[in-house]
Amino acid sequence: MKKEIITIGEALIDFIPQQKGKELKDVEGFVRRAGGAPANVAAAAAKLGARSSVITQVGKDAFGDYIVETLRRVGVGTDKIFRTAQANTALAFVSLTETGERSFSFYRKPCADLLLSADKIQPGLFADCYALHFCSVDLIESPMKHSHRKAIALAKEAGAVISFDPNVRLPLFDQPEDCRRAVLEFLPYADIVKVSDDELQFLFGSEDIETVKQTVFGAGARMLVLTRGAAGSAAYTQDSAVTAAGIPVQAVDTTGAGDSHIGAFLVGLLQEGVAAEKIGSVPEKALRRILEFAGTYSAYTTTKPGAIEAMATRAEIKAFIQMRNE
Repeated sequence: MKKEIITIGEALIDFIPQQKGKELKDVEGFVRRAGGAPANVAAAAAKLGARSSVITQVGKDAFGDYIVETLRRVGVGTDKIFRTAQANTALAFVSLTETGERSFSFYRKPCADLLLSADKIQPGLFADCYALHFCSVDLIESPMKHSHRKAIALAKEAGAVISFDPNVRLPLFDQPEDCRRAVLEFLPYADIVKVSDDELQFLFGSEDIETVKQTVFGAGARMLVLTRGAAGSAAYTQDSAVTAAGIPVQAVDTTGAGDSHIGAFLVGLLQEGVAAEKIGSVPEKALRRILEFAGTYSAYTTTKPGAIEAMATRAEIKAFIQMRNE
């Protein structure tokens, strides 16, 4: 079985506020952190010991250097990161409530990742690809959107699992409907769709899980993963449903929580030896084990500021689980 978890999409700099409970306009100090959902997912996989890499493009600037160095330091393969002088690396400024919930202001018009052209996406990138994961942020009309289409097609040809987390960020689209349309356009490409409960109404017009399942499975996906924050998570196939309770922690920053969840989930599938054609028939016991581990890993991530820096290594999450079981 192939071993590499590959992500495609944005890699950017998150500026995390040094003060909670303030509107962005009132924050006086920030700390920089490498981020972007696809980069975060690749980092989670790498920290858990899996081979991972990210297909993206950053500027030939200091922020691009920082992203490459950060990802390399945590074990993410950087051979699929392209550089350009045509645009700068994207930036995101974050504000945090007292409970760690976030709002964003993005600086990415234009930005380096959106300019990644499809001719850079070649079959050799997917030679050992177990899973390809993508989000919706880079599905706005751009060269990068076409790069997504090509990458997904090549990954499918290579037998990879295709994972899609819409990760809705409405400020990045001209109109909310543009975001929804892009998500629904790419839904049929996915084997696994991961969504959070606060995205259901916007994306599917309903919070009723049976209605959501009809849309997701009707599009061709074979697994739906639903995250509910502190309330836990669930995973559904056509024939089964498993749930995992939330892990009580003192959340400091929820940045990267969903990314660490799906990253750990994909690593779990890889470790269980679940091939793409078997995604819809994972035994319930194994699926529950994978889901519970992903939920625990995600909860741990929220206890520290940032995303990549907050994610646990295999040894750290093992110690965290042991401590909770004592």
